[in-house]
Amino acid sequence: MLVERLKELNTDLYRPALETLRTLIRTSTSSMTSVPKPLKFLRPHYPGLQELFETWPASENKSLFADILSVLAMTYSDTEPRGTLRYRLLSASLLPPTSKISEPGSWGHEYVRHLAAELGEEYTIHAPKSKPAPVPGTIEDLHNLGLECATFFLGHNAEPDAVDLFVELEIVDRIASLVDANTFGRVCAYMDRCVMLLPPPDDVTFLRTIHKIYLQFSKFPEALGVAIRLNDAALIRQDFNASGNPIMKKQLAFLLARAQIPIEWLKASASEDPDADAEDEFPEDILDCLSNTQLSRHFKEFGKEVGVADPKSLEDVYKSHLETTRSGLSANVDSARANLAGTFVNAFVNAGFGNDKLMVEAEEGSSWVYKNKDHGMMSAAASLGLGLLWDTDVGLSHIDRYTYSPEEWIKAGAFLATGLLNAGVRTEADAALALLAEHVENKSVPLKIAAIMGLGVAYAGSHREDLLTLLLPAVADDGVSMEIAALSALALGFVFVGSGNGEITSTILQTLMERDDKALDEKWGRFMALGLALLYVGLQDASDATLETLKAIQHPISRQAQILVEVCSFVATGNVLRVQRLLHLCGEHLDALKEKEQAESAEGKKDENKDEKKEDKKPDDTFQSFAVLGIAMIAMGEDIGAEMSMRQFNHLMHYGDPIIRKSVPLALGLISASNPQLPVLDTLSKYSHDHDLAVALNAIFAMGLVGAGTNNARLAQMLRQLAGYYYKEPDCLFMVRIAQGLVHMGKGTIGINPFFSDRNIMSRPAVAGLLATIMAFTDAKAFVLDKYHWMLYFLVTAMYPRFLITLDENLESKPVTVRVGQAVDVVGQAGKPRTISGFQTHQTPVRLGTTERAELATEEFIPYAHVLEGFVILQKNPGWEKEDTMQM
Repeated sequence: MLVERLKELNTDLYRPALETLRTLIRTSTSSMTSVPKPLKFLRPHYPGLQELFETWPASENKSLFADILSVLAMTYSDTEPRGTLRYRLLSASLLPPTSKISEPGSWGHEYVRHLAAELGEEYTIHAPKSKPAPVPGTIEDLHNLGLECATFFLGHNAEPDAVDLFVELEIVDRIASLVDANTFGRVCAYMDRCVMLLPPPDDVTFLRTIHKIYLQFSKFPEALGVAIRLNDAALIRQDFNASGNPIMKKQLAFLLARAQIPIEWLKASASEDPDADAEDEFPEDILDCLSNTQLSRHFKEFGKEVGVADPKSLEDVYKSHLETTRSGLSANVDSARANLAGTFVNAFVNAGFGNDKLMVEAEEGSSWVYKNKDHGMMSAAASLGLGLLWDTDVGLSHIDRYTYSPEEWIKAGAFLATGLLNAGVRTEADAALALLAEHVENKSVPLKIAAIMGLGVAYAGSHREDLLTLLLPAVADDGVSMEIAALSALALGFVFVGSGNGEITSTILQTLMERDDKALDEKWGRFMALGLALLYVGLQDASDATLETLKAIQHPISRQAQILVEVCSFVATGNVLRVQRLLHLCGEHLDALKEKEQAESAEGKKDENKDEKKEDKKPDDTFQSFAVLGIAMIAMGEDIGAEMSMRQFNHLMHYGDPIIRKSVPLALGLISASNPQLPVLDTLSKYSHDHDLAVALNAIFAMGLVGAGTNNARLAQMLRQLAGYYYKEPDCLFMVRIAQGLVHMGKGTIGINPFFSDRNIMSRPAVAGLLATIMAFTDAKAFVLDKYHWMLYFLVTAMYPRFLITLDENLESKPVTVRVGQAVDVVGQAGKPRTISGFQTHQTPVRLGTTERAELATEEFIPYAHVLEGFVILQKNPGWEKEDTMQM
């Protein structure tokens, strides 16, 4: 009847008819499965109403009519695309400027969702074409409508829909003005999850928007976390100084120290702020937090609390009485090798406690150092640095006595130990720089190398300009061996990780161009390339110019360097296109190409030429090994990508060339460092019995990485079996021992996973350390099994205690009860779901696994940090009363 009314000539009846239609449609409720009644009955009339609409003159009535048609168009969306949106915009354009069109939300949630979906489509069509689209209205109109819809979504717990709409309309930055105190947390959580899935540069826009929202609501730790991920010095400084609360500042300082952000970033540089003088120093207590000076003390207390303070002997780790060997036969393994393995196991297991029996507490003259031969002594002396890790005061006096040793190797080890000791800790005294700087120019090669790498490790991620002037000359000098040049480049890569420093870049590129092919062919070339790549960790597109320059170098190393620079730039972004490119590189079968070329050359020439061909073609496949590692680098830090890459690794293992098969276990180790999931363990266990010993060796090392510091019983059992299996293979046995040391790292309290703060923030120095160690295994025979076993100590930059220590406002430890359980992803879920599952209740301090999360058991205290991890400062909750007083 109402439709008939609209067809009559009497214009006075239109308005009431339309009003009635409107109220009927709005008040009709529908169950989830059925269409609302008015819409169902009006659907057949829709085409007729459309024709009628065209005949009406423009008026308020026509606008209301358009509004109603827009709702009816939902039922026709499959045949007439974007009808809802079209009538909605027509309705708006027909109104006189004084009156306002009804909110889209007044027609119900389904209508708004429909409208939002069509807005996205329309925007995509609108943007590229210049010719008028069938929908009236400009891009601006679309944006405004989008804002209205988003406001509705945010008010009705549909935050993800609002964010998605803004992504499609490309106005994500505007969402900051719409969120309020109730919705901003959920909006940010959802956007945070999207970052991994977005192509650049959208991901950065997203992070900046999240940052803006957090600052709007004074959530400083969250904002600072985002600023660290953006690696933006100005933002970090601004966030750090934004909070006036000195205790909040301490909490932020702990976060910065964990990420190893250079302290210099926090001081306004003279160019930006001429008023900020040098006396603008941080207060003592904040400086302590920033430079991690308390780490050692808290770590040892934590060890006592958890009951692992006593030193472990090698036998406690090996448990060789459980191994399945026949005891008479193991005597023929060379004992220097066994002692060398013992050095590393002892160093990793007792790291940071400063009380192991073999080195630190050994009597004069009976120290473990003297149980090793030649280059073994270097690693043995260096292991002191690990045993005393982070303890800068006591540590130096222990190491000091070895620096005067007449034995060159021991002296070198002591230098390296000085560097390891200071890893991740900054002190006023700058001991490492003071002690090692003079030896960078030393005549003796071991001492020189030890001093260079000691500095690299000690100041990883500090961006210190004074080290630049110290180490750069060695990179540029054609007179020094490739070994020293490459390691200097690597040390600079550690110190300036993720800085994109132009001076170092150009020097390394220059060196790669000027060195003769013979030098570049050496095994050290890869470390020079890695030094260059580390400068770009996490910088994404900033590395383009460098990549172009590398293409100009006429040597296989250019390919290796290109891959390394590219994967470091995109580390942990989950960038799909880059992974595809790397897979493509892994797919090239070089041997097949080589045979084809040989066949051609054999026709015209004699045999000696063929040998030359073989020689030329041989070193060219190292880049594939880096490509495999690259897949892991890009995919780590995001679970879906990591799972997908696992499958790719399986394929590569089946069909790849030997060099690729050798690298796959390492990639697996990298992608789940300190995160022993069963599928990974089983895969590695399979590879560790591979007929190709190089694969087996790397798989055993990867088992150590995957289980690092987890005390995983299943893994320990696997390694004991392997020790029995390989008792006649000294190389593999050596590796098994080291893996056992890694699994019990810090007696199960230290992990090497580069992600922290709920696995959101990536520590750049940690990535550098992991990558450098793994790089040494891409050719294990030449490095780790030769005399460069000290490269295992590169892991130090990634080692960090896995604890939660709660402190009161004076930074004294304060035990409270917390629940610890597996972290659950609750982004985008309705209500307030539990964030952890299967929890146990503990008294802090507690140990947290890689995938675990903690929350306070009671509301007695309010934490300053947003993630309970590392050091957390608590504040008494003023509104909390003890439960027993409530019963009165």
